[in-house]
Amino acid sequence: MVVVMTALGVACGSAPARQKTAVVRAFVTRAPKDTVRFTAPAIASPCIGGVRGLLIRGSTGGNGAIAWLRTADSLAPGTWPLLQRGDTVSPRGATVGVRFMLGDIAHGVALDSGDVTVTSTHPAVTLLVRGAGLAVAAAGRVVAEVAFDSVPVQTDTVSCRAHP
Repeated sequence: MVVVMTALGVACGSAPARQKTAVVRAFVTRAPKDTVRFTAPAIASPCIGGVRGLLIRGSTGGNGAIAWLRTADSLAPGTWPLLQRGDTVSPRGATVGVRFMLGDIAHGVALDSGDVTVTSTHPAVTLLVRGAGLAVAAAGRVVAEVAFDSVPVQTDTVSCRAHP
């Protein structure tokens, strides 16, 4: 009996820890009644070229979100302003876009107002975006809440050079 209990104790103690999956969760509202929720796997990569920063993105099916945290120095937790898509001079802020499906039709929005709250940057990035923007395919404002949860920062870099 002691051997069985010891074996069970060792087996329980040696079980691998569950690794938290990095995801993006989004809730998108397009007035007057359309709403979309989605969850997708996410990745993050440091930027090279142009302004330094971090590119965080995730997608599944036709739904996805991307956030570019731009900084002249270090990535620090705190509240970051949402920048206009064409802003190439602001040293610190975030550019965020969301693509979502309504039926068989894809819609996209670059968020132009709101903010980004970064709560963690190392070893994984966690942030919450609350913002709004003009829908690309249809007239009207879209409101979005996008959460990137525990997204590990990859060692591979990507180019985040702005092309106006």
